[in-house]
Amino acid sequence: MNYANFPLDKRTPLPSADQEKGEDFIDVERLLGMAARQAKVVAICAAIGLFLGVIYLQTTPKQYTSVASVLIDGGMNKVMDDISAASVTQQTDATILSQIEILNSARLASEVVDKLKLDQNQDFMSPPQSALAKGIGFLRGIVAYFRAADQLPGIQNVDAATREAMIKTATHDYAVLMLQTGLSADRVSRSNVISISYQATNPALATAITKAYADAYLADQLNASFDATERAAVWLQGRLTELRESSQAASLAVEKFRAEHGLSANSDGQLLSDKQLADLNAQLIVAQADTARTSARYQQYKAIVDSGSESAFNDSAIAADQPSSSVIIGLKTRYLAIAKRLQDVETNFGKDHPQAVALTKEKADVSAQIFGQLKQITESYRNDFEVAQARETALRDKISTAAGKSSIDNQSQVKLKELDQQAQALTTLYQTFLSRYEEASQQQSFPVGKARIISDATMPLAASSPRTMRVLALSLVLGLMLGAGFGGLNEFNERFFRTGEDIRDRAGLKFLGYLPTIGGGRAKDSKADDLPADGKVASLSSAERRARMRVSIDAPASMFAETLRNAKIAFDVVMEDRGSRVIGIISVLPGEGKSTVAANLAGLLAANGAKTLLVDGDLRNPGLSRSLGMEAEQGLMEAVVNGQTWQSVGKVDRQTKLAIIPAVLRGQFSHTSELLGSAGMRRFIENAKETFEYIIVDLPPLGPVVDAKAFAPLVDGFVLVTEWGRTPRNMVRSMLESEPYIANKVIGAVLNKVDLKKLAKYGALGGSERFFDRYSSYYLEKSEARAKQAA
Repeated sequence: MNYANFPLDKRTPLPSADQEKGEDFIDVERLLGMAARQAKVVAICAAIGLFLGVIYLQTTPKQYTSVASVLIDGGMNKVMDDISAASVTQQTDATILSQIEILNSARLASEVVDKLKLDQNQDFMSPPQSALAKGIGFLRGIVAYFRAADQLPGIQNVDAATREAMIKTATHDYAVLMLQTGLSADRVSRSNVISISYQATNPALATAITKAYADAYLADQLNASFDATERAAVWLQGRLTELRESSQAASLAVEKFRAEHGLSANSDGQLLSDKQLADLNAQLIVAQADTARTSARYQQYKAIVDSGSESAFNDSAIAADQPSSSVIIGLKTRYLAIAKRLQDVETNFGKDHPQAVALTKEKADVSAQIFGQLKQITESYRNDFEVAQARETALRDKISTAAGKSSIDNQSQVKLKELDQQAQALTTLYQTFLSRYEEASQQQSFPVGKARIISDATMPLAASSPRTMRVLALSLVLGLMLGAGFGGLNEFNERFFRTGEDIRDRAGLKFLGYLPTIGGGRAKDSKADDLPADGKVASLSSAERRARMRVSIDAPASMFAETLRNAKIAFDVVMEDRGSRVIGIISVLPGEGKSTVAANLAGLLAANGAKTLLVDGDLRNPGLSRSLGMEAEQGLMEAVVNGQTWQSVGKVDRQTKLAIIPAVLRGQFSHTSELLGSAGMRRFIENAKETFEYIIVDLPPLGPVVDAKAFAPLVDGFVLVTEWGRTPRNMVRSMLESEPYIANKVIGAVLNKVDLKKLAKYGALGGSERFFDRYSSYYLEKSEARAKQAA
């Protein structure tokens, strides 16, 4: 059992606030315990949620959904794209979203309303509503009534025809709004398919609206393409006229500028001045080559002539193409022949031979002739050189003149090119717009769009909402969540003692044990020790109340008696050095069973052979005396006031030899605290100590009165009685902190009126609290049987 540890020499210090917060941390074990305790609340809320779900299913009309699928397909324009030069833009996410917005537009909805005449269809305008929708509509009607808002401002100031037209327009707009609200257009995954669906209470109406929407969307696509092409064609036609006039004006400006500046060109487009300059440059190159060639020949022969006639024969290399080359060659041949003959004559006859002298003279004449011929050739080459040089100079002058004119023409050519480029650009733009205009003219009559229906709307065979299983599951989940919320609120509001750990951890007291509820469920409705003085409230008979006071005697093997034995051991250990022990039984609030505990503890001690005195110290409301059924003329008050001993007012139980001092209520006596703390009371207790080993005093509750505080100096130890699930933890803690004198004398605390079946839910896994219910059957059966027998 979950009892206190010994020795009990000191109280456990009160825990701090920070420690208490740390102990409030919810771990898994504690969470499971909370779930077990609040299982009934959760189950009830879940059942309520399911019940409400069933009501919702019964009161909500069924909705049917018809679905059609539209493909945004750019490949359908392949034939038109072959005709048109315009490129097909790849469909993107933005394009698909744009098409979805078109489907949700008010214009398309208005076309469907007009086509199906939905504003005149009562199934569409006034569909069946669920009870929830009717309730919401009723609340809206009340709000609208108090607002007194006119739906059509100014309708009362017009004639009947205008009023009817306004009402018809408003009805049409309302139908459009309802149609937009019920329509659903979504993209299917990442494809180019758009799913169009509509939900209605009439399956035929849902199918008709879905089909009409798909057809209206395709027609809108074709009309939009046709309108755009038509507007483009009209704009292009007007633009073509402007471009044609601009192109012609630019071409005329080019020709006019060319004529004004003499910028004539050949077939290749080259200016004549540039052509002439190019020809002169080519002639100059040839002239320079001739000048170089004639200069080289002239210098060659001039060098030969300047070297003298002696070396003229050896240096005269005459080209064969010269006019006098044959004469010189003949002279050279003759010279060589004379030279050979001269050599032969000199060899045979000597240099003085007349023939040798004649040949020498002839040789000199021939050499002179060759030298003369060379002079003539040199002069001829000099003339050629001067002619070539003069020609080169003339060409250079012409080129200089032509280059000046070409520079002027080139400057004008820049402006001419600018005008020509502008003319070409306008011509190209004109050709482009002309081609686009022809394409647009062809596209106007091409009935192909970029969307097609791939799945037509069909009649739904089953309702799409409400879905029974989903609604029931959601109702169950919401009920469970609501139950969890209420359960959590209950746990949050749990501020009472439930287990021995609460006593030790929250109050810092030794836990002495659990006292189960006596008599089962009847004890919950009875508070025998707290009956008012007039005795009007008496839920139990006198015999039953007396039986309650003898449980420890009638059922000595019960858990109730075992807990009281544990309390006896506790104060015996603490006060082992004292011969007679005064034990005060206290509680914080009335009705916690302290009188029952005091009577059973005293009876248990007396039954064990100890001399025991039971004193009813609650002079304001002597519940102990009433429960014991004692009718006495004198009691504790008379003994203290008159200075009498316990023998004069005491009663003795014949079975257990327990001495009892009753309290007799005599009117309203408000000075009971002074009486309990008086010298007479001290003399009375001292006199009793001479006879009894244990003096058990049933004191008033600590909360409402101060009698227990006044009697505290005479007490050796207190036993605090707390009611299971009723005594606030904070109140006990506050009392112990504010009354340290009493707190230091508290031996321990017991939990009274414990429901053993519920106690297991508050105990830790594997804790002793989970096994206490095994004692209950034995205890309840035995104790009740004996109590009835005693009665």
